[in-house]
Amino acid sequence: MNNQISPDISVVVPVRNEAGNIETLVNEIAAALTPCASFEIIYVNDGSTDMTADVLHSLRQSKPFLRHLHHDMSCGQSAAVRTGVRAARGELIFTLDGDGQNDPSFMPAFLAAFKQAASGCGLVQGQRLGRKDTAFKRLQSRIANKVRSAILGDGTRDTGCGFRCFPKSVYLSLPYFDALHRFMPALVRREGFEIVYVNVVDRPRLSGVSNYGFFDRLWVGIVDLMGVRWLIQRRRRIPVVQEII
Repeated sequence: MNNQISPDISVVVPVRNEAGNIETLVNEIAAALTPCASFEIIYVNDGSTDMTADVLHSLRQSKPFLRHLHHDMSCGQSAAVRTGVRAARGELIFTLDGDGQNDPSFMPAFLAAFKQAASGCGLVQGQRLGRKDTAFKRLQSRIANKVRSAILGDGTRDTGCGFRCFPKSVYLSLPYFDALHRFMPALVRREGFEIVYVNVVDRPRLSGVSNYGFFDRLWVGIVDLMGVRWLIQRRRRIPVVQEII
């Protein structure tokens, strides 16, 4: 695929210190999308201190569809996703976590769900089955999802799943803040779009350890939750605009 030609799909993968997972995941994404559409894969290297940059540089020599964007310091997952989406040449965006737990073989199912949905669909949201995380991490996710659902009423069982598909224009219409990636379903609904769900089988991490903890984001998450609730409550009716000729 010629990088100068706009692809149909842009796949954004935010990573920090995931050198051991990159090549396998890139190959799996390419295998899943090659029969479906033209694509590019954008890795956003969020201030990694391992060999992530070297691996991406090496892979780019043989994979013209691969792009490498670099943050000189770690800015967080939401910032990395935003960097990738803003740089994307495709109009339809996929996001996947860089640890390999999101299985790219489900990407055609996301595309089919998006195509079958009504024109008002703004997000295809993955929902994990058979979580491979530790018991404690599964427990914290269940608690967080129940609290979030009770407060926001977003109708999403697993908002923590980073496996998503959405139009670039929808993402760019959302208010940006540091934890946007954890509240996308609620904010997409706030903008008047519908959400379609695809169940995905969770996989064990390919290699390495998680870069995210529980207690380091607990209180920040509570503040973010209250902020999103405020945004939803402040939403006004979105007018239907017609051009009169």
